[in-house]
Amino acid sequence: MDTLTHALSGALLTRATAPSQRRDDPLTLRERVLVGTLAAAFPDSDFVLRSVTDLLTYLNWHRGITHSVVMLPFWGMLLATLFWWFGGRQKPRQAYLGVSLLGISIHIAGDVITAYGTQILAPLSNYKAAWPTTFVIDPWFTSIIVMGLLGSWYWHRSRLPAVAGLALLVTYVGFQGILRTQALALGDEYARQHSLNKIQVHALPQPLSPFNWKIVVVAPQKYYLSQVNLRRKQLAVPTSPDPPFWVRLYTAYPPPTAMQWTQYRLYGKPDQETLARTVWHQEALQGYRQFALLPALYAIDRGSNGLCVWFVDLRFTLPSLTPPFRYGGCRQKNDSRWELRQLLRNLGS
Repeated sequence: MDTLTHALSGALLTRATAPSQRRDDPLTLRERVLVGTLAAAFPDSDFVLRSVTDLLTYLNWHRGITHSVVMLPFWGMLLATLFWWFGGRQKPRQAYLGVSLLGISIHIAGDVITAYGTQILAPLSNYKAAWPTTFVIDPWFTSIIVMGLLGSWYWHRSRLPAVAGLALLVTYVGFQGILRTQALALGDEYARQHSLNKIQVHALPQPLSPFNWKIVVVAPQKYYLSQVNLRRKQLAVPTSPDPPFWVRLYTAYPPPTAMQWTQYRLYGKPDQETLARTVWHQEALQGYRQFALLPALYAIDRGSNGLCVWFVDLRFTLPSLTPPFRYGGCRQKNDSRWELRQLLRNLGS
């Protein structure tokens, strides 16, 4: 989830949980909402790691220790102390603790419902929790939060608008969970029809609509991938021959009756397998193996100066857009050592 949405969700939660009797809370309503907003944005402060390390190391550390349920009490106490100090130390430090914990907690929850994975047990474990119901940038999700906050601003004496906004938000995520179940069922049905054994099915939320899903059926060293819009009854067709990218993206999700499945392989085609397997298991790619949940061969780039074997994580591919986080192993001509590289350009350019 983007940091702005996280911050707004913290404001909504702390407003919804404000005591009905103001005298029961040593913080003013404005202070409470401000603390909740800042606390909900805090876990993404791990972006500072990007300034001291490379992108791949950051990708593996991101949503780590600052997003940990294990570390939640520590971060709550740290933020409460900072808010107490910068607030003039006139109010009890404990007054800031509960609000700080609420803000951090809703941030963690907001990240768990995306596909990236959140290390909720760090530093004890690098397990990445994910119940992917919501795309990382969801305008509907954010709009519900904004409506709840606007209602709270207009009816500032009542917490009911914030409570209603929070309830609607939970309902929306629950609805997305139902859609995810439907998408998973389509993947299971495809596997059954094609007699695929030892499979896992992933349903990943996609941009622009809660009905847009990517379905990935994972078989040993193979993936069967399709896009779908669960609500559409017919194909959406761009109205111009050269539409902008968001139109191409919007129309790329067909109805369930028109789904097309594409096969990907971790090691590519049979004539690419030996080379791709060799490079994939190089020590230099250990960090990328740790990061990529659905890795597949992207391309083999043979140039006059050397050779590169590129991989992509299918979690992050979008129709008609160049995927991010493409990494591979490269070696210079007449050199046997493979080095980790990131592919930043379009191949052929």
